[in-house]
Amino acid sequence: MTYTWCCVGLFCSGLLLAADKKLPVEQTSNETIDITATAMTDKDEIRKELGSDLGGEIVVVRVTVRDVTDKPVLVSLDDFTLVSGKDGQRAQPYAPSQIAGSATLVVTAQGTRNGIGAAPNGPIWGGVPGTTGTPQRLPGNGGGIVSTTANTAGVESKVETTKSDQENPLLAVLKEKVLPEKEITDSISGLLYFQMVGKLKSKDLELHYKGPAGRLSLRFRP
Repeated sequence: MTYTWCCVGLFCSGLLLAADKKLPVEQTSNETIDITATAMTDKDEIRKELGSDLGGEIVVVRVTVRDVTDKPVLVSLDDFTLVSGKDGQRAQPYAPSQIAGSATLVVTAQGTRNGIGAAPNGPIWGGVPGTTGTPQRLPGNGGGIVSTTANTAGVESKVETTKSDQENPLLAVLKEKVLPEKEITDSISGLLYFQMVGKLKSKDLELHYKGPAGRLSLRFRP
């Protein structure tokens, strides 16, 4: 009987140790900043928030960053990376102009494709699963730039930027709600827009911060 209880105790201790290694859920902090975040992966939820589901391949993360010191901390979109534990995808946030700006990004294995947006040649964003390159980040004012990357099957993927004279009405909404990039001394909140291909749930995702305030990571509730 003693042996049995000893085994049970060791098993429970192992479970506790495994649980301790898990990332914190939707909130994490260090001596400099505190970060809280929630993820939106459902198209209807994203459409309710933004008026568009963003083509069904954008995960929207609501983030609050709070400075817990008396020194300013610079917050930038490039501080954040979204990682899928399901298939290993990694993405940094798109700027609003990359999703709905006048400059459009097209990436496919066969050539170009249409993306989100109301205009006929309107906003296209990229990322081809299995490519060796990463999607280009555009400032929203490019035009006529073409490059190629090779995917794992050896097929070239075409990356092309074009420019439209029509402004997408979605752009104003994305700009209004995006996480501002600036120095903070208190707290700041906003949305981050990540491209993630395939059907993912919030429990599959982790948000990683790497910036002036160090490194932090969290996961999301199911």
